[in-house]
Amino acid sequence: MKYTPALQPATLLKRYKRFLADLQLSDGKEFTAHCANTGKMTGCAEPGFTAFYSTSNNAKRKYPHSLELTQNDLSQLICVNTAVANKVIEEAIHNNVITELSGYEQLQSEVKYGSENSRIDFLLSNTDKPDCYVEVKSVTLLSQSEPASGQGYFPDAQTLRGQKHIRELIEMIEQGHRAVLLFAVLHEGINSVSAATHIDKKYSELLSIAITKGVEVYAYKASISADEVVIDKQITFIENP
Repeated sequence: MKYTPALQPATLLKRYKRFLADLQLSDGKEFTAHCANTGKMTGCAEPGFTAFYSTSNNAKRKYPHSLELTQNDLSQLICVNTAVANKVIEEAIHNNVITELSGYEQLQSEVKYGSENSRIDFLLSNTDKPDCYVEVKSVTLLSQSEPASGQGYFPDAQTLRGQKHIRELIEMIEQGHRAVLLFAVLHEGINSVSAATHIDKKYSELLSIAITKGVEVYAYKASISADEVVIDKQITFIENP
């Protein structure tokens, strides 16, 4: 996914009210940008971090600028716009980067499914194989105690919605379909992913159950720059014991 034009740099002053971030340009000018991220953004939005923002030409927007990337004290770029995850994963599926999801003729997004009234991120279908339900999760939480370890976690906060999605994936397996939980890693410093048991024990427990039921779990990492975000390699998913 290319940024056109390329993102512009600023300094992050603060992120607040979940959807807002104050930025400062090199000339001292300050402005407020929209932040499309409902999570805690732990380790991703500290005051003083370099930030990269995009600008919309939509005159109806209250905040024309959007916070897209941050760069932490280790000079690692992080894509903090969670809407990007589905975009880059869809692109990667079409380009056969995610080999486990290749060979399907049709891709649909935001399809209603499950008994809990969810919408699956992607439904892959083909005439000669079971439908494949793909749930995408954006991963930006790097271990705060050992950042050099490269260990990433999901979620960064307790998530009832995420728990529901796992139950829905299990239901699809029980109905004879294929179900995949795909972690889109949007943090340069993360090299492996696990469920964040220390944050949401229930989510971790449900994920372990899902794996025993047949839900497939993969983690794919993006290459990140002010010009583009592209999924380019698979990294290790470590199941909690």
